[in-house]
Amino acid sequence: MARRGGPGRDKAAAKGKAPAKAAGAPTKGRRGGGRAEREPVARPVGGGLAELIPDRERPNGWSLLIDGAPQSHVDLDDPAHLSFAYQRRIGHVIDLAAPPLQPLRVLHLGGGAFTLARYTAATRPRSTQQIVELDAPLVQFVRDHLPLDPQARVRVRTADAREGLGRFPDGWADLIVADVFSGARTPAHLTSAGFLTEVRRVLASSGRYVANLADGPPLAHLRGQVATAAAVFPELALAADPVVWRGRRFGNAVLLASALPLPVAEFTRRVATDPHPGRVEHGRALGDFTGGAAVVTDEAAKPSPAPPPSVFENP
Repeated sequence: MARRGGPGRDKAAAKGKAPAKAAGAPTKGRRGGGRAEREPVARPVGGGLAELIPDRERPNGWSLLIDGAPQSHVDLDDPAHLSFAYQRRIGHVIDLAAPPLQPLRVLHLGGGAFTLARYTAATRPRSTQQIVELDAPLVQFVRDHLPLDPQARVRVRTADAREGLGRFPDGWADLIVADVFSGARTPAHLTSAGFLTEVRRVLASSGRYVANLADGPPLAHLRGQVATAAAVFPELALAADPVVWRGRRFGNAVLLASALPLPVAEFTRRVATDPHPGRVEHGRALGDFTGGAAVVTDEAAKPSPAPPPSVFENP
């Protein structure tokens, strides 16, 4: 079972939610300010109870939650809008992967609400994209309520992320995006050097890999993931909130890796000027951050740590 995203939240999720109705039930046409009010919808999926909560500040915006944990946010009117901080950081990676508007071949490991595939299709028309998502009921739920643009060249495959990755030919992808969670934890088999070796095989020689990671104090998992990526890729950068870097709070970190030099200066500038500014480390400072952590093998791999319940509580 795959769950997407990790411990992020958006404004709609943070304000609390009304009881969700069963998916497919008719929407009651209450009117407010000349616009019919939307209602939450819900459906059991492989990873738990999936809910789509309307964003009251965006007429066609929705948040995807699974078992109450925010997973994705989509604005069907503006697919280039990225609400979650970690998704904005991955959006910067997509923007910097090639000159503006140049199509890319992108492999998404984990689907969620297809937020990043929609973003790529909107900002880089004619891109060829593949999504690998294990949770078939979740895929159908999203398709039913948040349909993809029929003009977007996006194909969705139902498979385990590592198994699906193994089906791609050498050098197929310009960009691989990993955002895979099961029960709010990254599965163990997606944390090892063996997995990242497969990632590098599928990437083009100039391709880039970006992953959403989640960890909290003392950041042992994150240090191990950086050490493991460094064993496979010579160029790395890591973006996270300052409070996450300082080990004060559980949160997301975005890992960027490549065989070739990365646009670290521009990535750093963009992350620092986000609505929720983050910090990027690379080079020697990032190597020092690992603190001698061991490279994760398939035999020793463990899932990422479970987030504390407070991560998903409303303020």
